[in-house]
Amino acid sequence: MPTNRQILLDNRPVGEATAANFKLVSNDTPALADGQVLVRHHYLSLDPYMRGRMNDSKSYAASQPVGEVFQGGTVGEVVESRHPKYAAGDKVAGFGGWQEYSVVDAGQPGMLKKVDTTHVPLSHYLGAVGMPGVTAWYGLVKIIAPKEGETVVITAASGAVGSAFGALAKARGCRAIGIAGGADKCKYVTEELGFDACIDYRQHPDVKSMSKALKEACPKGIDGYFENVGGYILDAVLLRLNAFARIALCGMIAGYDGQPLPLANPALLLVNRVKLEGFIVSEHMEVWPEALKELGALVGSGKLRPRESIAQGIESAPEAFLGLLKGRNFGKQLVKLV
Repeated sequence: MPTNRQILLDNRPVGEATAANFKLVSNDTPALADGQVLVRHHYLSLDPYMRGRMNDSKSYAASQPVGEVFQGGTVGEVVESRHPKYAAGDKVAGFGGWQEYSVVDAGQPGMLKKVDTTHVPLSHYLGAVGMPGVTAWYGLVKIIAPKEGETVVITAASGAVGSAFGALAKARGCRAIGIAGGADKCKYVTEELGFDACIDYRQHPDVKSMSKALKEACPKGIDGYFENVGGYILDAVLLRLNAFARIALCGMIAGYDGQPLPLANPALLLVNRVKLEGFIVSEHMEVWPEALKELGALVGSGKLRPRESIAQGIESAPEAFLGLLKGRNFGKQLVKLV
């Protein structure tokens, strides 16, 4: 059995996360028992939600245990199998964590899934045709539920969730507005992802400036908002919401280091009779087949062209993750192992 390099959570961050919170170790891969498969990971997924799980505090998901492999999505190839449904060479998606190999109890529901790479690249099963894509689908379709012609807005528009959201919104006849950091990302959001406009938050660093930019981009107001960030951008969006607007609350990355995120004018939620719903996509597994079918068709047809930022090698994962939290990635952040 091969030697397996792994990234562990070595200690919990105090304030901002750093590379010192992680530790690289090597271990022998255990022999397989009946019903298990050995997967060699090709790509690791890096996602903003992982920062919240580093804290030992009440949240929607259990904290990442200290001293254990850092948890996260993976795609790869079966190299050995003692389960009848899997054979060496099968391409699979799972939750193997930040390590080069994983031993998976393949009979447990949801632990491993075969994927078809004929029309969809393997890495996209961690992005557009994976958890981030389904996250965008659920927030748009089930919470915002837009009508044709309505205006929808999303933060982190150039990322894995945002790129899928734009394609899904345009397929439903919506006016799609993105918010992203930097001219290059905004150009990508409009020219490659097909959004109607994109606001550079670096050029609009406060509520007043952002609210003005939103007014120009959304002359008929905002009907649906997909929130990934929180902070002053949410305050600015609240000023531009139409009556009976819907907010899908997915993440609040502005507060992941532990600082509170007060709202400047929460009365606007009442004034505009706003529906605000937080959600965790893993709690809605019943919609995944429908969502993945549409997302796969969008990627296969070229209507969704997601970008990827790819770091090389297991040892690069911590710094790539910290860069993701600061918006240094362009599109879905991955670590390539093979």
